[in-house]
Amino acid sequence: MENKSCLIDLKNISVSFDGVQILDKLNLSIKDGEFITFLGPSGCGKTTTLRVIAGFLQPDSGDVLFENKNMNGVPPHKRQVNTIFQRYALFPHLTVAENIAFGLKVKKTPKAEIAAKVQEMLTLVNLKGFDDRMVESRSGGPQQRVAIARALAVDPQVLLLDEPLGALDLKLRKDMQVELKKIQQSLGITFIYVTHDQEEALSMSDTIVVMDGGKIQQIGSPTDIYNEPKNAFVADFIGESNIVDGVMHADKIVEFSGHVFDCLDKGFGKDEAVDVVVRPEDVDVVPVEKGMLTGTVTSVTFKGVHYEIIVDIGGFLWMIQSTDIQHVGDKIGLEIEPDAIHIMKKSEYSGTFGDFSSYSEEFDELSDVNAGVSREDEEDE
Repeated sequence: MENKSCLIDLKNISVSFDGVQILDKLNLSIKDGEFITFLGPSGCGKTTTLRVIAGFLQPDSGDVLFENKNMNGVPPHKRQVNTIFQRYALFPHLTVAENIAFGLKVKKTPKAEIAAKVQEMLTLVNLKGFDDRMVESRSGGPQQRVAIARALAVDPQVLLLDEPLGALDLKLRKDMQVELKKIQQSLGITFIYVTHDQEEALSMSDTIVVMDGGKIQQIGSPTDIYNEPKNAFVADFIGESNIVDGVMHADKIVEFSGHVFDCLDKGFGKDEAVDVVVRPEDVDVVPVEKGMLTGTVTSVTFKGVHYEIIVDIGGFLWMIQSTDIQHVGDKIGLEIEPDAIHIMKKSEYSGTFGDFSSYSEEFDELSDVNAGVSREDEEDE
């Protein structure tokens, strides 16, 4: 994203609903041509942020700037943005071509230009030849493509996408992730994407904005967010993580789980209490006598490419991912290289994540909650 100019600035944006703070003095700069994703759990404020950018919602305080022009109070149709929601809001009585042409007709674009633009958009979203099909006869994937084509036909400077793949099945969703990234790269316009799906964010984005509680927890590239999380929330939300209490005795020397390890981090106070993150895929299973840590296997789940192994180490349950099968009750050793250990400052999230003793219960509870949440509208945040 080098040499890209700033397109959108959010300055000290605050929003509340019914006395509940949804966004709390949020600051963010978005570059021209960037694929940026707002990632976080339901209720974190990501859709509210999108609505503020679109102009559907005016902030209680703060400023929205487009190319240094204040957009506070400017309605959506006067902003160079277009939005795609999870429910595509297509017109069922119109054909594919008529749906794509709708915004251009509203703008009173000449017929010849409309016809050319519709063909250009059909090619872009791989629907060439579907002009005269009724949109209601199309399945979820093609409908999604029509929604994208309609939004892009009016040449927006920014495309806002609010969980647009949520209604698709897994394979279609993965296919459309690839397609959306290709479209964004070919057009070079700014995509601002909202999702709660970590894999989706990691695979598509130039920049990820991780949110919780109406605040930005971290901004960075997918690799930065995954490899260098700022706190326990980010470490837990982006992939699986073992997060344990540690003590930083000196630069590059940390103690946790009863063992002193070499690591790569420095700049902490002597004997400072810290959070230690070790990703499940970065732990090697070794014989007990060679292990830096030793524990007892409490659960083994086959995941296709690897086994997911839960290991009790001094009462704290670690998750390990290994291609070698282990068995419940086995005593195993664990080896952790210095570059697999990431040190974080203590935060309000410390002690909340990382122990997999309640992993299944938490997953079931979250699944039940999310099943009843309408993600396309977070005004209930």
